[in-house]
Amino acid sequence: MIKLHLPSRASLWCAVALSATVLGFGTATVWAEPDKTQTQVAHGANGALLPRDSKDAAVFRGGLVYANYCVTCHGINADGNGRAARLHTPRPANLRASDKNDAYIGLIVRKGGEPLGRSTGMPPWAEELTDEQIGDVVAFVRSVNAQSHSR
Repeated sequence: MIKLHLPSRASLWCAVALSATVLGFGTATVWAEPDKTQTQVAHGANGALLPRDSKDAAVFRGGLVYANYCVTCHGINADGNGRAARLHTPRPANLRASDKNDAYIGLIVRKGGEPLGRSTGMPPWAEELTDEQIGDVVAFVRSVNAQSHSR
């Protein structure tokens, strides 16, 4: 079950739905006021709350960040086929097939593609995202990458 109270942004609904559905979490509850989100809570498959410092909680939070910042280019399936993908040459990376390690993924998110000799279309997010959010996005990317390799 996904429950939202006074959502301040439509993308928040998409982020919660994406995280809960793709990652198989049972429920997510988000309370939002017009200017800020107060709480984001993820429940595991057995209904228990996820500890804040757990890997599953980082993946859940990373899914929220991904849905707000990355999905437009990288797509809802993280396959590089987002709505804006056709505007970029080269196209955004297929994160499901990435062979990069966590540190490298974090650098790309933090600094953008150009400083690392990659696409100029990948913007730097260091000024927009906190270190925790970047780490959470890396955890999310790793999780979708692991899911595609386990199939």
